[in-house]
Amino acid sequence: MPRFAANLSMLFTEQDFLSRFAAAAKAGFTGVEYLFPYDYELADLKAQLDAHGLTQVLFNLPAGDWAKGERGIACHPDRVEEFRAGVDRAIAYAQVLGNTQINCLAGITPTGVDDGLVRKTLVNNLAYAADRLGGAGIRLIMEAINTRDIPGFYLNTTAQALEIQEQVGSSNLGLQYDIYHMQVMEGDLARTLTTHLAQIDHVQLADNPGRHEPGTGEINYRFLFEHLDRIGYQGWVGCEYKPLTTTEAGLGWMKQLNVV
Repeated sequence: MPRFAANLSMLFTEQDFLSRFAAAAKAGFTGVEYLFPYDYELADLKAQLDAHGLTQVLFNLPAGDWAKGERGIACHPDRVEEFRAGVDRAIAYAQVLGNTQINCLAGITPTGVDDGLVRKTLVNNLAYAADRLGGAGIRLIMEAINTRDIPGFYLNTTAQALEIQEQVGSSNLGLQYDIYHMQVMEGDLARTLTTHLAQIDHVQLADNPGRHEPGTGEINYRFLFEHLDRIGYQGWVGCEYKPLTTTEAGLGWMKQLNVV
């Protein structure tokens, strides 16, 4: 079975953030991911990782004002300097936390801006980030997100992500494949994972509909986990789902599918 990381932005939210590390370890997770580390002291985050023997698997580049609905700024032509400053900030956190990959959220397409300029901005920003992160030994990944949950999100299919990856032309840019988002947008999960395994550095999960834990919806996760083993996937699988009730009540899938 793959290695599983708890997404602390969505799991164990019944507790304050720093307490979620212990809860994740107790539940059997060996790694953690979350949206952003930037509101917390580096020393506090590192202490939690060390105390509970957890690997820091993933977080995102700074993505604008999340509370106001922003979901990334990488495709915004008027915010390039802010994006570049965010890359430096992310590197500083990753180097202390031992994080070896960082995700870039493209953002919601800005209104009234030529699509060619939006694409060029994203490509140039990804190229810059890939180079800067690569110099620090950190891999850059990017994620396609469904346009039902985030209307207008610029990057929303595997094919589009692969086109952008080719345009960037960096060996330090890979894909984050979110099973939930791609089930909504395109389906054909197993074949896509097989075909593009070499480009996929990280996988995330949630069931559909509802974005709840495996076993609550239509996706055959027992098959997909076995499939990831068969095709030789070596990365982490981040559990980025909204528990149907409580986190603890929703963890039964891990034993049912023999992942702990």
